[in-house]
Amino acid sequence: MKAFVIGIADNEKSLRSAERCIWSGDRHGVDIKMFNAITPKDDPVSMLEKEGIDPERFDEVYSRNLNCMAAFLSHHTLWKRCGSGTEPFAIFEHDAVLDTPIPTTPFSYVMNIGAPSYGKWNTPQQIGVNRLTTKSYFPGAHAYMVTPAGARLLVENAPTYAKPTDVYMHLGVFPWLQEHYPFVAHADDSFTTIQVERGCLAKHNYDDKYEIINV
Repeated sequence: MKAFVIGIADNEKSLRSAERCIWSGDRHGVDIKMFNAITPKDDPVSMLEKEGIDPERFDEVYSRNLNCMAAFLSHHTLWKRCGSGTEPFAIFEHDAVLDTPIPTTPFSYVMNIGAPSYGKWNTPQQIGVNRLTTKSYFPGAHAYMVTPAGARLLVENAPTYAKPTDVYMHLGVFPWLQEHYPFVAHADDSFTTIQVERGCLAKHNYDDKYEIINV
């Protein structure tokens, strides 16, 4: 298995958070490598068009569109890398913190391993691998695992169904989505590089000190 944390190379807050994620992996025997995030400076509109993905699929009221596209493309790039190999990937966003070792239980394609980071959610009813239960879509894309076959399916379906990363991973599109309970990671976030204020209000860590920063 390979593990990556998506961090913004030229943003100090993101780098510090990514380093904390890497350190949390070290504590639990997981070698997490830094993956330099795609940002609005990389022209995500052109990048999406080259992948056959309509940029208008990311027009929504909760996020800054270019930032949302760039975040999706960071995940998409890792999916392509995973899908061309033979090993599953664990993928983390910079605000993720690993609390326990990564599960070794077999899973099918894509499995959430992170505690929900926003809004209301349902508690899985059994220990170990469950069908996605917390929500009908991923409760944040801050911590999950993907097999090469699952990665290929995520890439293949993106031109038709792409949306912000967590919402893209939806049972209506991918009925085989899973999650592991208890969760092994959580989002320790005090800032966002993607959402506008409206998109932050449901975050569990949101308060009057929560920052919306530009990248």
